[in-house]
Amino acid sequence: MITAAPSPLAPVIDRRIYGQFAEHLGRGIYEGLWVGTDSPIPNRNGLRTDAIDALRAIKVPVVRWPGGCFADEYHWLKGVGHQRGAMVNTHWGGVVDPNEFGTHEYFELLNQLDAEAYINGNVGSGAVAEMQDWIEYMTLDSHTEMAELRKRHGREQPWKVQFFGVGNESWGCGGNMTSLHYANLYRQYQTYVRNYGDNRITKVACGANADDYEWTDVVMARAAEHMDALSLHYYTLPTGEWDVKGAAIGFGDADWYETIRRTLMMDTLLTRHGQLMDRHDPAKRVGLYVDEWGTWYDVEQGTNPGFLYQQNTMRDAVVAALNFNVFHRHADRVRMTNIAQMVNVLQAMLLTDGERMLKTPTYHAFALYTDHHDATSVPVRGVLPAHTDLTLSHRDGAYTASAVNYGLDRQAEIEIVLPGAIGELLRSDILTAEQADAHNTFEAPDAVAITGFDAVRIAGDRMTLTLPPRSIVTVRGRVAE
Repeated sequence: MITAAPSPLAPVIDRRIYGQFAEHLGRGIYEGLWVGTDSPIPNRNGLRTDAIDALRAIKVPVVRWPGGCFADEYHWLKGVGHQRGAMVNTHWGGVVDPNEFGTHEYFELLNQLDAEAYINGNVGSGAVAEMQDWIEYMTLDSHTEMAELRKRHGREQPWKVQFFGVGNESWGCGGNMTSLHYANLYRQYQTYVRNYGDNRITKVACGANADDYEWTDVVMARAAEHMDALSLHYYTLPTGEWDVKGAAIGFGDADWYETIRRTLMMDTLLTRHGQLMDRHDPAKRVGLYVDEWGTWYDVEQGTNPGFLYQQNTMRDAVVAALNFNVFHRHADRVRMTNIAQMVNVLQAMLLTDGERMLKTPTYHAFALYTDHHDATSVPVRGVLPAHTDLTLSHRDGAYTASAVNYGLDRQAEIEIVLPGAIGELLRSDILTAEQADAHNTFEAPDAVAITGFDAVRIAGDRMTLTLPPRSIVTVRGRVAE
């Protein structure tokens, strides 16, 4: 039996924990989101309407752009105005990026999604002045060169930039820096990420790769007072090896459980990085942003290795849900995450093939968790059945329980004693599949999809969920008056 234990100190689950990431990588931007105004694919101002409609349905709160590794070779001036300067995407396939999708197009994407901006600036190969000019171009309402340039390009009013990352993976593709060198550079660059008018930018410092705790300690010690958040990157690889990561489909039971084990390491990472941050920031002013996470497999056969295109199965949905639950448990420090990535890349929400588009099992996992956005976390006590996990939150007079059974061969029953009696069942949904590697294809786009969940019993303040193997369930009930 699990008992819910409300606490006045329980944190709010920031909706930005369900953030997205769209890098100039493979078909993530071009075709996945941007098709241009002349495309036969239905679009609004160049952005494909089917993708936008699907992403709006899962209430995307924030989109990180333009990278990733791409950010530290991106020079923003080539992506504004009528005369765009093409560039070679050296990190991802060596293809030529025409820069058709730049700053203005990004803010159009945000406008259509009703999402916030999280922009990564170029520290690896960019100058301080370049970053300063970009901030002015986007956010300054004045008669300066950059503001006037924006106006000549068709945008009279400045935009709002809520989040700005000063570099990306500076320990690797963003410059191969040491922690001390980056900390000093961060202090310099962030100085010129200024607030203009009523725009207030949350400054994000580049954080660690997985379990590099030394990086967190040094950067926090040297620069915590100058940052509002610190990032963390961690990918789930079934093998743990970058050369042979494992297959997205056709895997065995052992691969399933090893993937789950490596996913749950996120809890250890957040605990230990959080403890180091507490040492330098006991008031928890600085947020921890897991702005790259998700599964990473070997690419699908016959696709460009640099495009990181992979199929998406029930296993990926379970990985997403388990990560959500972990993020909820650390919501006092974790205030944003950004899954990698939104469309056609790694653990994507959507896959496209020309005019066709499908929603992946991961997309449906996000859909199951929308009621947790900006809800108050409710701690739970007790021992869960083997291979299960649970999160609980409260918002607008209702409790939302999301449970995962990641076992492959047996159902599990979870009984929850809530703080109050349930008077009305508002939602009861499940995502499950007969096969561990069940996935959606363009021929069968709804093979894995959300359906109604009827194996729930409510008796006063007791909610009992009977979960089949390989399943994610969300039940929401309004408290009786």
